[in-house]
Amino acid sequence: MAYLEEVFRLSGVPTITFVEPERYAEIKVSMRTAGRCMVLEGPSGIGKTTTVTRVLAELKIVDSVTSLSARRAADIEVIDALPEMHDIGTVIVDDFHRLGDATKQKLSDFMKVLAETENTQSKLILIGINKAGQQLVKFAHDLGLRIDIFRLETTPNDILKKVIEKGEAALKVKIPTLDDLVRISQGSFQIVQLLCYKMCILNGITETQGGLTEIKTSLNAALEDVMIDLSRQFKDAAITFARGSRLRKEGRAPYLHILRWLSESNEWSLDLQEMMTKHPEMKSSISQVIEKGWLQALLNDPEKIDILSPYFYFEPSTGILSVEDPKLIFYLKNVIWRVFTEQVGYKGNYFYNKYDFAFSFAGADRDLAEKLYESLTAREVSVFYDESEQHRIIAQNVEDYLAPIYRSEAKYVVVIQSPDYPTRIWTKFESDQFRERFGRNEVIPIRFKTIKPGFFTEDANYGGVLFDPSGNVDSQLVYISDVLCKRLIEDRQVGA
Repeated sequence: MAYLEEVFRLSGVPTITFVEPERYAEIKVSMRTAGRCMVLEGPSGIGKTTTVTRVLAELKIVDSVTSLSARRAADIEVIDALPEMHDIGTVIVDDFHRLGDATKQKLSDFMKVLAETENTQSKLILIGINKAGQQLVKFAHDLGLRIDIFRLETTPNDILKKVIEKGEAALKVKIPTLDDLVRISQGSFQIVQLLCYKMCILNGITETQGGLTEIKTSLNAALEDVMIDLSRQFKDAAITFARGSRLRKEGRAPYLHILRWLSESNEWSLDLQEMMTKHPEMKSSISQVIEKGWLQALLNDPEKIDILSPYFYFEPSTGILSVEDPKLIFYLKNVIWRVFTEQVGYKGNYFYNKYDFAFSFAGADRDLAEKLYESLTAREVSVFYDESEQHRIIAQNVEDYLAPIYRSEAKYVVVIQSPDYPTRIWTKFESDQFRERFGRNEVIPIRFKTIKPGFFTEDANYGGVLFDPSGNVDSQLVYISDVLCKRLIEDRQVGA
């Protein structure tokens, strides 16, 4: 009998669902090598501390290890004094990147001495975020040859699948949409554990089942529930960061842009110098944030440090901003940015959408969709119409490509609601992505007079445009185009 909280753990070191990460064997050998210190770096949530703990347990020395953290004030004095101690045994310093430069210099020199003397009674293991080793080596350029530096990347999908499969076996359950679950976990052990836990709990599974049980809870339902939980934890921190030292509606909102770029990053960290090159229109405001120390001042602000410090870390020497909790990145990737932007205090359309309209229609209505597309594009309106983007869609996962367009990248979704619409697989997929946007006035139905009501639960409560398939199609399309364009004109006048 296994309990859910033991199988898919929300905190601590997993046991039942532990899977060896890449380079596990190398780390184990390095751990056994006397006098050889180690740096383990990489994004948060990918199992660095878990890996070290498991290796130490396997070597049967975990009980004799001293674990310190740069996050604990009481430990910092001890960490700083390590170089003056003798025969320290095996010492782990977690969150090494948060130490001051003076302490990093001391530890760098100390590890160099340990390597030169081949001290078998002292071993230092440093754990930190991306480029933690680079921060250390800058204090002693030849140190890199005398210590082992392991960088753990985001976890490959096949390893995350093994985590899920171990959990399924322990609980005697079958989790549906396994591939989708792995994909949205974004390479994080923590996220995959969280989503599996939530799918089980929503299905009433709290321990090992008597026989194989298939989980009926959809991934979307679990995701929505997770986002509610994460909003409680991260909303204040995200909004506080996005506003900066104080909200300046007349400015370029550099902190809001930085947060948006973080949400689009695959590494849970951001090289701000690189982002200025990619976004030259934001270069002046971002460079001021860095060069004038405003970003560092924001994170150290006495009134905000308790909100921001647990999640954000900026290293001025490298220009890299990191998020130290992968759940925050997961929250940012799945938040509705127009709504979030309004909550911060800017206009909801502050970020220009990739498209003004995205069409959703059944294949039988393609002729109508194409004519409407041609009418709107002739008026310089940006429209997502699948056939116009085939060159971008080919060779990609079609669902991955389409989902963000219907969820947020298009300002409005235009639904050609014919009798065929609810009978098609792809229209079901598309409508699942934008269904919640009805309540935000972002879905514009073009309703055939022949359609039966009720495909969308609250569809009748929202205004749309009627279309009579037996009438003059061309004149109706001109009218529909006019209505859609007038809506954009009004939006932009309000936005100005």
